[in-house]
Amino acid sequence: MKKTIMIALIAFGFTISYAQEKTPSPFTFLGYIDTYYSYDFGNPDNHERPSFFYSYNKHNEASLNLGLIKVNYAKDNIRGNFALMAGTYAQYNMAAEQDLMKNIYEANVGVKISKTSNLWIDAGVMPSHIGFESAIGKDCMNLTRSILADNSPYYEAGVKLGYTSKSEKWYLAVMYLNGWQRIQKIDDNQTPAFGTQVTYKPSGKTTLNWSTYVGNEQPDSDRKWRYFNNFYGQFKVSEKTSLVAGFDIGAQQKLNGSSDYDTWFSPVIIAQYKPTAKIQLAARGEYYQDEKGVIIATGTPNGFKTFGYSANFDYLVSDNVMFRIEARSLNSKDEIFLKEGNPTDTNTFLTTSLAISF
Repeated sequence: MKKTIMIALIAFGFTISYAQEKTPSPFTFLGYIDTYYSYDFGNPDNHERPSFFYSYNKHNEASLNLGLIKVNYAKDNIRGNFALMAGTYAQYNMAAEQDLMKNIYEANVGVKISKTSNLWIDAGVMPSHIGFESAIGKDCMNLTRSILADNSPYYEAGVKLGYTSKSEKWYLAVMYLNGWQRIQKIDDNQTPAFGTQVTYKPSGKTTLNWSTYVGNEQPDSDRKWRYFNNFYGQFKVSEKTSLVAGFDIGAQQKLNGSSDYDTWFSPVIIAQYKPTAKIQLAARGEYYQDEKGVIIATGTPNGFKTFGYSANFDYLVSDNVMFRIEARSLNSKDEIFLKEGNPTDTNTFLTTSLAISF
């Protein structure tokens, strides 16, 4: 807004007009509410979908996946974020955290440490540097998250040094972390954890990313080093078509001091097409293999070896309101699912959501 002050200098026969700018506020307030209903044809009695799902995981009940309120501060060389959340996403992803931390979505402060370069230090609870899918559903091509996303960190706590090049084509970061999706460290674990990220944007239509994690997720007496790589590319094929391809691979020591490792990996590909300004269509194909149960334990002979397929329809009710429906099916090598209480190797479910951002 401008407050215009007119000064008339009648004696000199002319008028001077100038505008006084109002200083913009350094605070920005944001909100997000994502409600959903999911029906699992396995019909679980406890209303909980398979345990490796941490988002949109309630069966046959109207639920809140994520309700979020956030304040952002940005001025000169200082920035900060604080956000509180509620919903089944918070309930299941934060289950291992202290009670006072279970509703913290984000709480961090950053300082720019160079006058000539875009170099920042950020510390606190931050969104994960791993993956292309976040907890904010409207920012993802599919309604539900991939197995890959649900079983790698959504958030992290620690200190990050991040650099963006002057051309903004490169982003480089290193992190000192409390662990694999942890605010609170594991008891009797004094081992540091580390992360890195390299993002390259050769054009406005392509993003390439490589993120890593190194850490120990056990007490130091049973230390097992975990090494993890996340790769993905985002491509805008045309004005209406976008494509994402991702690949995760991890390895963890079998025993303390061992040179043998248990590995897991997951490829995923997602295509989105926007036939009109209000309609979005998406399809996803994925595979997740964790034979030794490092991330997803099944107790079955072949472990977790699962293909997944989904189809998504979105309708943008307005600029800030989205209705979504998704059909998704999983097929595993072993009978790791239940249908009416009986073991089966398939799992099919429908999910709808209505979300608003403000």
